[in-house]
Amino acid sequence: MPNASRTWTPDSIPDQSGRLAVVTGANSGIGQVTAQALARRGAHVVLACRSPQRGQAALDRLLADTPGARAEVRPLDLADLASIHAFADGWDLGRLDLLVNNAGVAMVPFARTADGFESQFGINHLGTFTLTGLMLPHLLASPDPRVVTVSSEGQRFARFDLHNLNAERRYHAMFTYLQSKRANLYFATELQRRADAAGVRLRSTAVAPGLTRTNVLTGGANGERGRLYGSLIRLLLRVAFRPTPEGAATSLYAATVPDLPGGAYVVPGGPLQLRGKPVLRYRERAIRDTATARLLWELSEKLTGISFPLPDDAACPAQVCGRLGKH
Repeated sequence: MPNASRTWTPDSIPDQSGRLAVVTGANSGIGQVTAQALARRGAHVVLACRSPQRGQAALDRLLADTPGARAEVRPLDLADLASIHAFADGWDLGRLDLLVNNAGVAMVPFARTADGFESQFGINHLGTFTLTGLMLPHLLASPDPRVVTVSSEGQRFARFDLHNLNAERRYHAMFTYLQSKRANLYFATELQRRADAAGVRLRSTAVAPGLTRTNVLTGGANGERGRLYGSLIRLLLRVAFRPTPEGAATSLYAATVPDLPGGAYVVPGGPLQLRGKPVLRYRERAIRDTATARLLWELSEKLTGISFPLPDDAACPAQVCGRLGKH
């Protein structure tokens, strides 16, 4: 698999016809490129976006790029558990083949979500955790479901503190962001372990995009930091960061390579995982740290009220149990 990735490009993506995908944060940046590429290959893509206006604009761009593509916009705000529940409750498309957990915020000023969580932890991790759990029955109805969660190469430098995940004691925008991205990697690998233990055919992968030009550092709350911040960040993005389509490569690789193993962590293969073709990396501390991943999972269940309906003898959704031959 790593050798095959050396020749992989977005043109290598196989036909996606008949596949149904949700991409969160698909109105811009890596999410938009991911949604466009999947639609271009024939997938039915749901753009899950916080802003209906920006979501519609992204859909218009997608349809202009790929006339006749099967795509639609649905509202989803990961900063509001009620919005996530509404998205899941309104799901009327049957099975879900692919969930790309792309949406997130980065290094924003301190704020709380609608439910009182620190915004980076609340959106990047708890929002992703909640959405995946609520959509899991639809994923398990697919013959080959995948969940792709966008982490960051910066998670390697996180000082992960289970007692300060929600800014209980202090807040530092960068450290909190890196901690939330470590949580994404913990979540993706723990989801795979739990799926394997339940005997469920589900592939959960995490990806790091590398340094990529997106609006995550300039949009939203970061847009209120002032003119000097905006000018410096735009200069940094232009000089040091690579084009957005290159950053989307790891997401598309994880979403579409046929024989990709579950539990994989897909990163750029170049120096410091900042650029280069997608490769699989297995030596990350978070992948081996199963104890912290389990504790984070249990804490996330308590904070969100979400329990993942993975089939076992105690709990199993009727439609899933029936498909698996359980009663």
